[in-house]
Amino acid sequence: MKIRRILATAVAAAVTTPALVLSVTPAFADAKPASQTQEKPSIAELEKAAAAAKAVYDDALAAQEAAYAVVEVVMSDTNPLALAAAEAKTEADAAAAAKTAADQAVVDAQAVVEALKDDDTAEVKEAAQAALTKAQADALAADTVNTAADTKLEEAQKARDDERVDALRTLHLAKEATKAALADKKAADDALAKAKEDAAEEGEDDEDCVPEPKLTTVVTGLPSTVVAGTKVNFKLRVTNGTDKTMDEVYPFAYVHATDKSGLNSLDDQVHVQWSSGSSSKWENVDNENYMDPISSLKGGAHVDVKMRLTIDASAPAGNGVTFVAGDYWNDNGSCGGSPDLEGYEFLIAAAGTKPGKVEDAKPGPTKPNTSDVKPQSGSSSTPVGSLAATGSSDATSQLALASGAALAIGAGAVFVVRRRKAGSHA
Repeated sequence: MKIRRILATAVAAAVTTPALVLSVTPAFADAKPASQTQEKPSIAELEKAAAAAKAVYDDALAAQEAAYAVVEVVMSDTNPLALAAAEAKTEADAAAAAKTAADQAVVDAQAVVEALKDDDTAEVKEAAQAALTKAQADALAADTVNTAADTKLEEAQKARDDERVDALRTLHLAKEATKAALADKKAADDALAKAKEDAAEEGEDDEDCVPEPKLTTVVTGLPSTVVAGTKVNFKLRVTNGTDKTMDEVYPFAYVHATDKSGLNSLDDQVHVQWSSGSSSKWENVDNENYMDPISSLKGGAHVDVKMRLTIDASAPAGNGVTFVAGDYWNDNGSCGGSPDLEGYEFLIAAAGTKPGKVEDAKPGPTKPNTSDVKPQSGSSSTPVGSLAATGSSDATSQLALASGAALAIGAGAVFVVRRRKAGSHA
């Protein structure tokens, strides 16, 4: 039977992503912000958003194609401004050639004047001087025409180049808009696909799993202060407070810690392990998988799981919290679990600290229902002898229950407290 397990997001992602805050741990701050909720969008809303994103992308793509067409036009040699610039270039070349010829005529006329002899007639001298004067006048006029032609060419080329630059800039902006619209479209499509996938998974027998407040988990022996560089042993008691046998019960534990500021996670330096009563081997609690199942926990019975908390010596002083819960799965396919998580807060003291005698960590506001229960098989402290000794069962990836979260005040970091993912129960 296939059902859905929701994976809580990683702590770092939870800090930046709006989340449903179900409870607040007061030991992490002096003040409590109001709980925040965010309603999940419906598939219809996501379909509407995806359609809108597609329309924006289509428009952006059309604008990009239009910008390409404009660039092709303005870059063509037959474009009006390009033709005007070419015509101005021809005129400027002609004016420059005329000016060069006029300047040479002045040089030639000046040479004739300088070559006159004293015995040349007055008529010869006057003719040479007149030719020089005319050549100088022609050169001045040619220079004026050349200057005007150069100015016209510069203006024509600037107008052509400005048009080309504007077209290329418009094309660049159109490409960027298309790129952004495509990213938005992909995000909208992915969100819609994920929502449909989740809806399909949620529709597969999730209704069989129900909250069971009488399945409780209680931590005993966890000190309220733990010194970095040390190990502490404690127990997790899982109790079936109902009057019915639970065929398989899955204990769950999650630990999260920060430094005193609440801004920096110490999760990599805080480690939790568990061990069954039939084995001396310690198994890591990796915050993703349940522990091995407890087999056939009778109504009113409990089982103790051995736990161990280790904090690296390099860890700074800070705050920690251990969350625990329990889920069950019966052979007939029915399932459920504790609707809330119990949070046990503890202080982290720097390595070498001598805290002296400290009390045990206390649970959060939700109190476990442990009345009228008795140990498994009548024992007052039965170890987890029925825990599977061959490693985590594949069934741990099929149990479906509501996830919980707690807010670490200060930075507003959201604790990941239940890990759930899709799978199938054999």
